[in-house]
Amino acid sequence: MSVMEPFAPLSVLSLHPVLPHPQAIKNGAGIRPLIDGRDVLEETHPGGDSSCYQEKWFGAPETWPLWAAGEPRRVELSNNDCDTGCCGGVFVTIQRHGDLVEWTDWENTSDNRIPVPPEIHFDAAQYDAELARAVNDHSWEEPVDAAARLLAHQIAGSDWFERWNCEPFTYGIRVAQRGEAPEVIMSFVTGGFGPGGVMRWHVMPVSAQKPVEDQVRRFIEQITATDPRESAEGPGPR
Repeated sequence: MSVMEPFAPLSVLSLHPVLPHPQAIKNGAGIRPLIDGRDVLEETHPGGDSSCYQEKWFGAPETWPLWAAGEPRRVELSNNDCDTGCCGGVFVTIQRHGDLVEWTDWENTSDNRIPVPPEIHFDAAQYDAELARAVNDHSWEEPVDAAARLLAHQIAGSDWFERWNCEPFTYGIRVAQRGEAPEVIMSFVTGGFGPGGVMRWHVMPVSAQKPVEDQVRRFIEQITATDPRESAEGPGPR
């Protein structure tokens, strides 16, 4: 950690959801960070997509992509609608220091000719409150986004994985399709990770004409009553 000035100015974080463009490979909404009202990702990585997809915010606070802990974490902030190991993106190290949250060691692997921001410091209380506010703001959601969120929360609160001896994928519940045929995908492994394990998935079509809560409830009732080794799609990636 660098030595901070005693009265270093503090920045304000705000998070804004952005739906993907129609031709995007990844169909999850991106939660885009603005700092002091500036879209620093657009300045640093013009045309890039936020990597903080909606499905990464479904778990406990310490699993949220921008969560600040005492140990530093390297976080991918943006990509080119592709794997960053292939096409590059923007990274930052996030760490909590008492009442402050620090973003430092910025790196742009998409185009290192573009200057990256300097160290940025946030008031930890404001920072935490903004993360919680964004997680609880569902006003922007389309029915398929709401379905993914509700399904993730309800499956996490059930014994579905234990009952069928399945292993969940991290971010395995996500928006798979938008537009005229929206659907949510729920990916998992039967038989455990390793030799003998098989990747499978359930697909939940989502209708804009029916209450999302009812659709999620019926879907859970359906997959709970059937052995996923027989009812789920697979093997192989979707």
